[in-house]
Amino acid sequence: MAIAIRKPNEIQKLRDANVIVAKTLNYLNENVKPGMTLKEVDVMGEKFLRDLGARPSFKGLYGFPGAICTSLNEVIIHGIPDDTVLKEGDILGLDIGTELDGWYGDAAITMPIGKISKEDEELIACAKDSLLYAIDIIKEGMRFKELSKAIEDFIVARGYQPLIRFCGHGIGKKPHDEPEIPNYLENGSPKSGPKIKNGMVFCIEPMICHKDREPVILENDWDVVSRDGLRGSHYEHTVAVINGKAEILSTVDN
Repeated sequence: MAIAIRKPNEIQKLRDANVIVAKTLNYLNENVKPGMTLKEVDVMGEKFLRDLGARPSFKGLYGFPGAICTSLNEVIIHGIPDDTVLKEGDILGLDIGTELDGWYGDAAITMPIGKISKEDEELIACAKDSLLYAIDIIKEGMRFKELSKAIEDFIVARGYQPLIRFCGHGIGKKPHDEPEIPNYLENGSPKSGPKIKNGMVFCIEPMICHKDREPVILENDWDVVSRDGLRGSHYEHTVAVINGKAEILSTVDN
């Protein structure tokens, strides 16, 4: 498995693409309201990121019809934007990819629509907290399998399950690259497999189920739900390993 080591100027190009993702997610988080359709959210997000000079990299990727994955309530990832109307109490996953000058960005949030239940607040918090925990513990020399095991342990300790057969991934001049980074220990020892090195850039994206980690793909061939039929949540950042630790690229705070 060849995992690319990026030079500082390449990491800057990846940061530029990811800042646009972060700005678009912030914009949607502030402006998506009950009464809008998922298609309207998609159109609004696509216009915003194009106005910032990027291309929506998900549009047409593997045949995906939208610019933004809009994953509503029980849909954990890969939700297709359609005419479904958002209502108070929904939770909406937004996953956005960009391409800027041949380099890719990718990040995701799960947002409340109006006031949501405490149960859904805790579900969303698990995705966000497990992501930030993972980023915080990354260090040069750690194995990716150790990271996967740590994410799984965090999620399970919160009383949830990680979705299986979908994972984080490398990113660079392709939207999905080596390595694959599951949110659970897939096989073998945590002390096996490739190590994290300075210059690596990858996406961490916890996908949270309530009880059953087994995925079910719905009839549209895209929407992924848990076999338990309950609501799910998803958070994602693109990070670069710089000076021995992970730095978030998909943020406007740096």
